[in-house]
Amino acid sequence: MFRGGAAYYRALEQAVKLVIAVIQPTKLTAVREALEKVEVTRMTICDAQGFGRQRGRTELFRGHEYTARLLRKVVLEIVVNDDFLERTVNTIIKVARTGPEGQIGDGKIFVVPAEAAIQIDDGYCGPGAV
Repeated sequence: MFRGGAAYYRALEQAVKLVIAVIQPTKLTAVREALEKVEVTRMTICDAQGFGRQRGRTELFRGHEYTARLLRKVVLEIVVNDDFLERTVNTIIKVARTGPEGQIGDGKIFVVPAEAAIQIDDGYCGPGAV
């Protein structure tokens, strides 16, 4: 049962962030392992398709050239407390970047405030639920 009330509103005062990282599928294993090393072990991983500055790419299939407008990506969704935010973002940048300078298509990271984190099993809310 959700335990709202005073405990819920105290939990709202403590900062929790949602990190959304869109990365190359080939970098997923390395990023996940690097995050585990910095004690970030809870995340949701989704397959996605889209494009940004790349605008797709031209490919060859059975001798015919075509443009693939949607490129495969992987989206990581990670909820972290403020004390884990910097190490999470820095680890993703370091590992997901292609080469020392990076390339178009390496991905993006979005950090947005999460209003609350609530465990479904016991209704516990706040940073401890992360």
